[in-house]
Amino acid sequence: MNEQQYLCDHYRFNAEQRLKAFNFFVVLSMFADGGVFTAVEKGFHPLILVLLGGFVVIVSAVFWVMDMRSRQLLSLAVPGLRAVETQLPEAARVFTRDLYSQGSCIRYTVAIRALILGQFLCGSAVVIYGFLAYFSIV
Repeated sequence: MNEQQYLCDHYRFNAEQRLKAFNFFVVLSMFADGGVFTAVEKGFHPLILVLLGGFVVIVSAVFWVMDMRSRQLLSLAVPGLRAVETQLPEAARVFTRDLYSQGSCIRYTVAIRALILGQFLCGSAVVIYGFLAYFSIV
């Protein structure tokens, strides 16, 4: 195995793992959110809401950390891939061109983290609402 193949395999594997983790987060979030909506609709005990909201918060925090690690692993291969690209024509240097052409908001990372943060905030709101309902404040 040569350096180029090693770097490409490393990058491909970690990119695929990141997308699989994100897809799993989306599915898990839909089920958790469905549980919250069902609990509210059926008038379950407020502590159930606290537990469901806490679950959403924990899942969001875990996936945030997993996404950070995935990004770190992806970034390890990029300098090597840019070095390999120097042997290619300018038009084929995708990692180098991406470095200079992308905006800071036009990234998968922004979209992924916005969704994770949104879930975290919703989970936190459910926990707060559950506690307020438990103590008959709302």
